[in-house]
Amino acid sequence: MHVVILAGGKGVRLRPYTSALPKPLVPIGEEYAILDIILRQLHAQGFTHATLAVGHLSPLIRAFVGDGSRWDLAVDFTEEVTPLSTIGPLFPIRQRLPEHFLVMNGDVLTTLNYADLLHKHMAADLPLTVATSPRVVKIDFGVLENKGGRIVGFREKPLLSYLVSMGVYALSRETIARYPDGISFGFDDLVLDLLDRAEYPGVYEFDGYWLDIGRPDDYDEANAHFEEFRPLLLPSEAVR
Repeated sequence: MHVVILAGGKGVRLRPYTSALPKPLVPIGEEYAILDIILRQLHAQGFTHATLAVGHLSPLIRAFVGDGSRWDLAVDFTEEVTPLSTIGPLFPIRQRLPEHFLVMNGDVLTTLNYADLLHKHMAADLPLTVATSPRVVKIDFGVLENKGGRIVGFREKPLLSYLVSMGVYALSRETIARYPDGISFGFDDLVLDLLDRAEYPGVYEFDGYWLDIGRPDDYDEANAHFEEFRPLLLPSEAVR
């Protein structure tokens, strides 16, 4: 039960909060940092090992996490000398990873069952399984369908529904065996390459609480509603 947590980004969109702190360490509520909540959740769900991919302000993350014993996890680190995007940090450490493992962003607040995602991925024998959340986008205009210079369809302010990636996915080591070390390679690059190879990723649909803390508005929302969702995010803490 191994997880790689991506914690190396600069958090530019979340400034000024990230001017002095890496994004995974910004506080949520009065007691926790985002990364603290994630590590508590992972331990509660049976994860035993975590690798943190760090870069920006990495000494602060290393000092906060230490060896992971605070969460009863065995923790190690991999450091980005140059930015490697979201999948690139995995390539130099692939031999240290188990056959199947979880990868997630270090700025996600969710009630997703991480362990179930990993188990379903292993059972399905897929190259990649992506946790997804439904999102509805409202178009504030009348949408026209054009064919040969003629309007053949019209929808007034339609609602478009999509499945979006939650920034949490299960991955197989064999899937990344073909890529060289040291290249910047993103989640989007991996998905598109797998599609080109007809190695289709799986979908793990989730319709619960999920917040990607990427902007000040998201961060403010997380803090405003943290006490409401705290029993769901940290059920083992609520029992104590």
